Amino acid sequence: MDKKKKDYLEARAKVLKAMAHPSRLFIIEELEKGERCVCELTEMIGADVSTISKHLSVLKQVGIVSDDKRGNQVFYRLQVPCILNFFGCVESVLESQAKSQLDKLAGFGA
Repeated sequence: MDKKKKDYLEARAKVLKAMAHPSRLFIIEELEKGERCVCELTEMIGADVSTISKHLSVLKQVGIVSDDKRGNQVFYRLQVPCILNFFGCVESVLESQAKSQLDKLAGFGA
């Protein structure tokens, strides 16, 4: 694999790694509905402000979210809403796994 290809794949992996946490997935899903301030997300997730801010920082660093400071509050929104298309693919994988498990269990009853 050449360096250009490796760099490209590493960039992809960074985006996937940034999403690889349940709280960050929740944040992305909530931001699909519209922008949210840190205080709203803190209340929804049930974590402290510093933890939510860290999650948002991770998502911002890879370009998934952007922010807008208004007075004392910072509001976040999805920078690239197409990231939600990825979730459809993930759901297909989960459904396939579930079907495979059911097929295996059905084989035991035969």
